[in-house]
Amino acid sequence: MKVQRHAAIIRIVRRERVHNQEKLRELLHDEGIAVTQATLSRDLHNLGLSKVTDPAGGSFYAVPSAQLAPFPPVEQLVSTLLLSIDGVGPFAVVKTPPGSAEALGGSLDHASWEDVLGTIAGDDTLLIITRSEAARARVAKRLGDLAGIKS
Repeated sequence: MKVQRHAAIIRIVRRERVHNQEKLRELLHDEGIAVTQATLSRDLHNLGLSKVTDPAGGSFYAVPSAQLAPFPPVEQLVSTLLLSIDGVGPFAVVKTPPGSAEALGGSLDHASWEDVLGTIAGDDTLLIITRSEAARARVAKRLGDLAGIKS
C-alpha cells in the first residue's frame, strides 16, 4: 500500500499545484487513499518532495528531478506491484494494482535492462517495449521470477 500511496502522491503533485498537506490528504482521499497527517508528512520526506515558490504567490509541493530522487530498484517493486504479465511480439503487457503502473515503469526504465527499449504506463497497465519477441520472453521470465509468478 505504501508504494501505491507514494505513486498517487507523485501523480497528484505532478498534475496540480498542491499548497498544503491538508489539500493533498483530500486529493488522496478522492482517489480512495486514507492517510494520517503523520504518515503523509513521512511520505513527503521519503519521496523528497519540497515546497517551491509559486510565482503567483505562496508555495506548492514539487517532485525533485530524477537525478535527486531515483526510482526504487525493479527488484524492490515487482514482488508487490506485478499482478500478471502477457504479451505478443516485442510487447509485454503488465497488470498492476491501480495507480502503480507508473512506478513500476519508471523503475524499469531507469534499470537500463538491455532487452527493454522503454515503457508506457497507464493507471494499472504497463506496456513494455522490448527489442524482439525473444527479448520480451526474457523480460517476462525475469519479471515473473522476481515476482514469484509464471509468465
